[in-house]
Amino acid sequence: MSQADPWTIGRLLQWTTGYLKTHGSDSPRLDAEVLLAAVLGCTRIELYTAFERAPSEEARGSLRELIRRRAAGVPVAYLVGHREFYSLDFRVTPDVLIPRPETELLVTALVDLARQCPDGAVTICDVGTGSGNIAVTAAKHLPHSRITALDASPAALDVARHNAQRHAVADRIELIESHLFAAIAPGRRFDFVVSNPPYVSESEMSGLAPGVRDHEPRAALVAGPRGTEVIEALLAQAGDRLPPGGHLLVEISPMIHDAVQALVAADPRFEPGPTIKDLARLPRVVQARRK
Repeated sequence: MSQADPWTIGRLLQWTTGYLKTHGSDSPRLDAEVLLAAVLGCTRIELYTAFERAPSEEARGSLRELIRRRAAGVPVAYLVGHREFYSLDFRVTPDVLIPRPETELLVTALVDLARQCPDGAVTICDVGTGSGNIAVTAAKHLPHSRITALDASPAALDVARHNAQRHAVADRIELIESHLFAAIAPGRRFDFVVSNPPYVSESEMSGLAPGVRDHEPRAALVAGPRGTEVIEALLAQAGDRLPPGGHLLVEISPMIHDAVQALVAADPRFEPGPTIKDLARLPRVVQARRK
């Protein structure tokens, strides 16, 4: 193929995939498709029906800029401004963590437990809501639920508010700026407390993938020297926010599973439940029931 050949969609995808592969992307073809589809305002599937189409020079210029930033390590989700989670599309910005498949395990466990309650009419508190992916997804699948979503970051709450409105569940989600339960009235309780809290230790931070380490919000990742500091505080406060029979579900790193299980076992208010493992058979979601 000569340089005189037109830059068709097929050729752009081929070149971009090769370029990103040499610049550290672990999913170069997927990245190329997502970025080109964003530039052209179409779906990835639609790219395959238009391989011979030649995008405009303006579109190619926009793609070049996105590719430059992706090669520099910026996550694709931040470049295109959204990410799929639980088959829903969520707006994301550098103010929030990018939703990940592992967190879908937490949502599945929550929905399954909540559906065991009469009519699914439950109250849920999502602590550290970020983009609102947990709260919004729960609201979509539990239409009789009422959800309170907490986050210490006003910017993150703005993103969560957008996502709640986008998916038509804003009337059932209360968004509150709060570090853990600090802004919640004393004595207020919830049937479920769920959280994907910071659980990376300070020593682990340098070993994270550059896209995570250099671009995602540090406050949503790092808990402290041990990695369990936020979970320890969450557990202590959640015991006062759950009625007898209420459930706590927390996403964790497999590296701190034993330490988190020890924290739960040491709290006489909780009965530990089975840990949910991810597809790699690694511990991912810790469960506990209020006695």
